[in-house]
Amino acid sequence: MRSGSDMPIRYRAGYKYQLSETACFQTSVRVTRRITTKFLELLPGGLLIIKEAYAWDGPSGPAMDTSAAMYGSVAHDALYQLMRERLLSQDWRDEADRDYKRFCIEAGMWKIRAAAHFDVLRTFGAPSADPKNERQILTAP
Repeated sequence: MRSGSDMPIRYRAGYKYQLSETACFQTSVRVTRRITTKFLELLPGGLLIIKEAYAWDGPSGPAMDTSAAMYGSVAHDALYQLMRERLLSQDWRDEADRDYKRFCIEAGMWKIRAAAHFDVLRTFGAPSADPKNERQILTAP
C-alpha cells in the first residue's frame, strides 16, 4: 500500500459544518420519484432526509450562523445541491427559498429577519443552485 505524498487525497473545499446525525425536513418540493444520493433522500411527498456526515457551509452572505439560520440552511443547501447535481429541477428554487424562510421562523428567527434572508436568496441565490457551480474536486499534494 502506498502512502505519503505519492498518494494524493481528493476533497471538496467550502464546507464548515457536518451533521452528527440524520435530520429530516418536510419540504414543499414534490417530485415524482425518490431522489437518493450518498447523503440525501427526497421523497415524493416532500420529505427531505439529510444523512449523518452531510457537510454544508451554513448560511451564505452576510447572514450570521445562528442556530435558526443553521437549521434552515442545512435543508436549503441540500435542496440546492440536488439542483446543482441536476437531480432536482431549477423550477423548485423558489420553493426551496420559501422553505428556508419557513424553517428559520420555525427555529425561532424573527419573521422580519427571515424575510430579509429570503429576499437575499431570491436576488443572489441562483448561482448556488446552478449546475455550473458544482464544487470541484481538488487534489493535494
